[in-house]
Amino acid sequence: MDIEVLGALSVREHGISITPTAPKPRQVLSLLALHADRVVQVSSLIEELWDDEPPRSARTTLQTYVLQLRELIGEALAKAGEEGVTAKDVLVTLPGGYRLDTRGGRIDFREFEQQAGAGYRAVDAEDFTGGARRLREALTLWTGSALADVTAGSRIGLEVKRLEEARLCALDQRIEADLRLGRHRELLSELTVLVNRHQMHESLHGQFMVALHRSGRRGEALSVYQRLRATLVRELGLEPSAMISRLQRSILTAAPEAVAARGGEATGRAVAAPVG
Repeated sequence: MDIEVLGALSVREHGISITPTAPKPRQVLSLLALHADRVVQVSSLIEELWDDEPPRSARTTLQTYVLQLRELIGEALAKAGEEGVTAKDVLVTLPGGYRLDTRGGRIDFREFEQQAGAGYRAVDAEDFTGGARRLREALTLWTGSALADVTAGSRIGLEVKRLEEARLCALDQRIEADLRLGRHRELLSELTVLVNRHQMHESLHGQFMVALHRSGRRGEALSVYQRLRATLVRELGLEPSAMISRLQRSILTAAPEAVAARGGEATGRAVAAPVG
């Protein structure tokens, strides 16, 4: 079974889609997919579907959704001609919950985590070329916002936020690696979009400031700082962090090549912003 959640939901058994069209069964499949090969408690599934107001028939209705998913799995197994395996072997009932067995299939978010982790390790070892490449490869696994076509309850909503934050961290580190490699001019258009999308993310703004300054655009770099400061004060009542303030001062006084590229040294705190 292959699972994709880094964009629209796609779950395939032997290449055949088992993704339902109805919203509630899609929620059930999504939560099972996010915890593939692990038990998901019935209580978690009920909370996802109905939050803190489940109907009296919640367990029975959930069982109906599970039956619908098994019918889709069974059809896929039959079309693939696989014998000796039933839908109950793939979507397994266990004490207290259910487990979706991928049987060694591809799971895109775990592949992303593995590739991003390799990229982080390469950057930590100052292999910026390898780190940028691995992080770029990890980010290509994303085709849109996580589970973009699924109505998310509280459980899926938390998982989506976690995945989107992991995506933003990988993007941040890939940009840092590219800055270390002197690719500041190539980054300008990308960073222009990113700072408009994440208007309170200090690390991205710091990277944009460095890229602009190194491209001989000091005035624009300082304007980026002023816009960030105005947004933080207006939205959160906060001044920029000490580290990004030091970056601003260094741009005022230093030559472009003297400004630090690494976000950990130059840009400090990243204030959370909506991920889109």
